[in-house]
Order: sequence, then C-alpha cells, then structure tokens
Amino acid sequence: MEREEGTPGGLLRQPPAVWATAGASVVAFMGIGLVDPILPSIAEGLHATPSQVSLLFTSYFLITAVAMLVTGFVSSRIGGRKTLLAGLALVVVFAALAGTSDTVGQLVGFRAGWGLGNALFVSTSLAVIVGAAAGGSAAAILLYESALGLGMACGPLLGAVLGDASWRYPFFGTAALMAIGFLCITVFLKEQPRPARKVSLLDPIRALGHGGLASAAAAAFFYNYAFFTVLAFTPFVLNMTPYKSGAVFFAWGVLLAVFSVLVAPRLQRRFGSLTVLGGSLVLLAADVVVLGYGGHTTAIVCTVLSGAFIGVNNTVFTELALGVSNAPRPVASAGYNFVRWFAAAAAPYFAPKIEEWSDVHMPFVVAGVAAVIGAAIVRVRRTALTHDAEALAPKHATEDGIGVFAHQDRPSGHVETSVYTR
Repeated sequence: MEREEGTPGGLLRQPPAVWATAGASVVAFMGIGLVDPILPSIAEGLHATPSQVSLLFTSYFLITAVAMLVTGFVSSRIGGRKTLLAGLALVVVFAALAGTSDTVGQLVGFRAGWGLGNALFVSTSLAVIVGAAAGGSAAAILLYESALGLGMACGPLLGAVLGDASWRYPFFGTAALMAIGFLCITVFLKEQPRPARKVSLLDPIRALGHGGLASAAAAAFFYNYAFFTVLAFTPFVLNMTPYKSGAVFFAWGVLLAVFSVLVAPRLQRRFGSLTVLGGSLVLLAADVVVLGYGGHTTAIVCTVLSGAFIGVNNTVFTELALGVSNAPRPVASAGYNFVRWFAAAAAPYFAPKIEEWSDVHMPFVVAGVAAVIGAAIVRVRRTALTHDAEALAPKHATEDGIGVFAHQDRPSGHVETSVYTR
C-alpha cells in the first residue's frame, strides 16, 4: 500500500466526522466485553445458571454472523451514513431494553437485537472512516485499530464501574453513549459515495468457494472458539467482584490492543504472517489449558496473557481474509465473518455445558484443542493461503509499516473503502 501524496493531516488531525465515527466505534467495541465482569451478577440477579447467562454472547454473535450476509447488501443500497445510523439506533433501543429485563430470556433476546445493530455499525464504520479521513488510508486504519483496542479494553472496565451498583446500569450506560454517537454522526458526517456495484445476499457465500478464503475462515472458526471461551466462560471461573473482574479484563484488553496494533505488524515483517499465526495459535492453546488447570492466580495471569495472543491472531486473520482471494473486500470480509462468528456464538453456550457434563477443566481443554486445529489448518492449507496472496501483495512498502509485507506469505493489508470487520 503506497502512501497517498498531498493529503493533509495525520492520525490526530482528522475532521469531526472521523472523530464522531471513531468515538462511536469505541463504544460499539465496548459492547462486546461489557457484560464480562457482571456475568455472575446477572446470574444472581435473574436467578439464572452460567449456561443460561452465557447465551447473552450466543444470541449476540449468532445474529452478528447471519447479519454479515445482510450488511453489505444494505450499505451498498442506502449508503454508509444511513447504515451507521440504523445500526446505532438499534443498539440504543435494544441496550436500553436489556437494562429493563426481568428474565434471562428477555435479556438474551434484547442482546440479539443489539447484535444486529452492532453488526450494521461495525461492518460499515471503517469504510466511512477511510472515506472521510485526512492523511490517507494508513492513518484511518490505525485510528480504527486504536478504537477497536480501546473499546475492547474499556468495555470490561465500564461494565465493572457501573455494574458494581447494579447489573442493569452498564446497559443503560451503553445506550446513552451510543445515543450521543448517533447525534454526533447525524451532525458531522455527510453521506459517503455508494459502491459502484451493489452486493447481493449470496455474494459472501460464493466468495467462500475460493480455497484460500475458505481455509482462512475455517481456521478462524476454531480460533474464535478458543477466544470466546476465554471471554465468556472465564468470569465464572475467576468468580470475582465486578471491579476485580473488570480490572483483569481491562489488562487483557490493553494487551490485546498493544499486540494488535504495534506488535503483530513487526512480527509479521520479521517472520511472515503464517508462521506468526501458527505459533500464536499454539501458544494460545497452551495458555488456555494452563488457565483451566492452574490455581486462581495462575488463571488471572493466563487470562491477561491470552490478550497478547488474541491481539496478534486478530490482526493476522483479518489481513489474511482480506488479501487471500480476488473477491471484492466487502464480500470477502462478509463471507469470512459469517463463518467465524458462529464459533463466537457456540463457545459461550458449549463451555458451561461441557463443565456440567464433565468438570471445570474440560472447557479449556476443548478450547485448546480448537486453537491447535486452527493452527493445523493454517499449516496444512499453507499453499492455498499463500498462492493468491503473493500475486496481491504490494510491490512497495510504506514508511509506517501499515501494509508492509516483507514476506511473500503475507497478504496485502491495503484496505479500500469497504466493509472490514475484525
């Protein structure tokens, strides 16, 4: 990816529309980990079992997965601004309703509606940021990555602070913040140009017919099972107060952000994407198994440490999915996310069920095996994952490292104005 010439500004010198979208993106990503510290409190308040409360993640990500087939279809017809506003409006409504829930069934249902809104917003936000940013795509992508990391880190912290008073307050707080984001985007963001070609509902499915993209999606599916076992099941194992649990997952989120934005690109330049990805998946597998069998302090350390491996994996998988095939990037991203988010829906449901069927250690063993399977797919399908990536890799590197691929097995990181979700 070559640096655009003659573009003013940099990362911090952006128009209000970019800051409005980036700020709303932070809150959107906060919603993923927001409920982590308050899962035990929700279970107690609604007289629910861990497996029932874990459905908050399952409903959220199941709808998100299906919505991946819809977001490109919608945004290519009504435009990015209207898609963002529709997503934000849905989050505001369903997050507020979640805070009024009297049963775990109601809460699970409202989280599903929240997931639809979040899918519409997140899948469109980077495209809008890139289209409106000053300083070129490099600055826009880094700003988006920073928003993602900040949101993942601050979500558990906000959940802990508000959830210490009541498990309902984090939901109301999210609704209020997203309402502010809605107003800011309404005021500052102008409509973005619509794509020249409209996306059909079946385009993402057709894109998965490409061997490289299908391999990346399959490996990411197993990786996401391990990822969301840590995110959704560990709070029950740690069994800490909202403040302490929030602090643990805040540290986890900080590592995720640092390794995603700063460390992963450097490792890729030195060792190559697939080598880094395979190694990080194996290390994640070892980490979650130790988490499951270690004592309380060990479990805390391993939970925080998993953020580093997850940050690396997130970055490499996203770039791999976007660069491995010739499909338009909005379509490739939608197909890839359609597959992998099903694992994010499955893990929160099956982890507590596996504990009920066996013991508290076994969910982490299954998660570790899933991560190893992901690494095995990367290894076995290495040729499919690199063949087209070599042809797509850019010939010149940028100064800041974004889009730099020093090894042939690293696909292009250049992001056009398109749907891009992690």
